[in-house]
Amino acid sequence: MTTMEIMADTPSAIHDDFVSTDAAELASHMDQCAHSRGRFFSLQSGLQSAHSMMSPRVVTVAAIMAICLGLLAVA
Repeated sequence: MTTMEIMADTPSAIHDDFVSTDAAELASHMDQCAHSRGRFFSLQSGLQSAHSMMSPRVVTVAAIMAICLGLLAVA
């Protein structure tokens, strides 16, 4: 007996309703996205983009910051 024949013989209440579970998961995801856009969303977004730009160049950024601080201390 194939899987399709077994599924045809069983009542539909036993089967997972993939459409409704996908819709529920999507609704949950959309709810999480809506909650994540709070008061500090723009600050968090700016910090995240700065982090993604600077983290691969940690040594270079540290050297530039040290030079800038040194120039400020001299001036």
